[in-house]
This record gives sequence, C-alpha cells and structure tokens, in this order.
Amino acid sequence: MSRELKLVALPGMPEVAAGADLATLLRAALSRARLTLQNGDILVLAQKIISKAEGRAVRLSDVTPCTRAQEFARQGHKDPRVVELMLRESRKVLRVKPGVIIVEHQLGFIMANAGIDHSNVPDGEDTVLLLPENPDASARTLRDQLRVATGAAIGVLIIDSFGRAWRHGVTGMAIGIAGFPALIDMRGQKDRDGRELRVTQIAAADELAAAASLLMGQADEGTPAVLARGFPYALRESTVQELIRPENEDLFR
Repeated sequence: MSRELKLVALPGMPEVAAGADLATLLRAALSRARLTLQNGDILVLAQKIISKAEGRAVRLSDVTPCTRAQEFARQGHKDPRVVELMLRESRKVLRVKPGVIIVEHQLGFIMANAGIDHSNVPDGEDTVLLLPENPDASARTLRDQLRVATGAAIGVLIIDSFGRAWRHGVTGMAIGIAGFPALIDMRGQKDRDGRELRVTQIAAADELAAAASLLMGQADEGTPAVLARGFPYALRESTVQELIRPENEDLFR
C-alpha cells in the first residue's frame, strides 16, 4: 500500500503585525489555495509570524546591556544590546566564540543566539524578534480556534531554524506542538526480520518541520505557512518537551 505526504505552501500571507488574528489569516490563505482543512491535517507555521502576532518584537534602542552582556558581546563580536536580550531569554550560556553564542533557552532548547533574529523584521536594524513565550500554548490556541471555525481535528506545528552539532547549515525544527505526536516510540516493535527494536524513537515533529521548511525558505519567499496532509501517524496530544533531552542524559553538557 502506497503512502503519500502532501505539503502545500499557503499563498498570499500578509505581513503579520502585533495582535493579528492568525486563525483568520490562515483560513483566508487556505481559501486562496482552494483548500479546506480535513481531519488529520497539520498546519506548519514559521515562528516569526507567531512572535510578530504576539508582540515579541523589541527595539534595541530601548535595551541597556549589563556588564556581563558587554563582556560576552566582546568575546562573540556581537551587539551588546542583543546579547542582553539573549541573557534575559536564557537559563545559561554554554559556549561563546566569534559570531555565535550558544545558550540553553528558557524553553529548554540548546540554540544559537537564543533564537533572536533581525531577518524579515520590517522595522529595520533597530528591531529584533524573540521566540514566543510559550510556543506549545500558541499552537494549542490556534488549533482550538481553527477547530471551532472549521470542525476539523487538526494539528499545529510551530517551527524555527536551528543549526546542528557536527553539520553545516540550518534546518527546520519543532518549537511548539498541538494535536499530534512530537515523538514516536518504536521500542518493543519488531523489524522486518522479527528483531525487537530497543532504542528507536522517531522525532516526527522535527522531520515534518524540516520538510515544511524546504517550502518556507529562509530569505524573501514569504511563505510562512504550510499545510501538511498525510502525516503517517495517529494524532494525539503532545508537547515539544517530548523532544528535549534532559541534561542528565546529555553526553555533551
């Protein structure tokens, strides 16, 4: 039996401003694409439109860096005001080198520069965008709004671009999840030769995030929303915490 996963970048999403009604904007984009939400569909959304709608833009001219931020900025060749925001958004700083500061974000992610970004922020170089305060909650709210509006049992995935240890380049990764599994635990199941799987867990949300990110792009594509149809696992409630390895299981911290 053949399986198919269909991904469609939704056209015509406008620039999102603070307070925007994302559910309404997404429904309009679906209509332009002549699509109707169906049970089992997953909407994959770029973090930036969530952060913009939730008012997570910060003007650097309003930020005063502390002494610690100034020191890390000197080591990392960074704007001290941006580093000050990194410190506010993070639990701890793990590594500093010219061009990058690796932190443990308040949300638990190990990431560069606390996810703070200038790109595709319309207010110029003085403004940066922070991650949503609670991406899982943001995903749940949108999922619930769209379920009420359409009657469809869907999932919502919020993604951001992450670098990875030992590899060049960035890829889409999950930061907020509602209505579908982040992790698929295959332990105890059998392979084709009848051997029991002992360690296999599938980061399904990250796999979908990476696939959708191909359509979203990283520059001026203007397609921050992707409809995924044909997700090959049963939907269930989940959170991104399923994907985050605890520090006591982390061999590199």
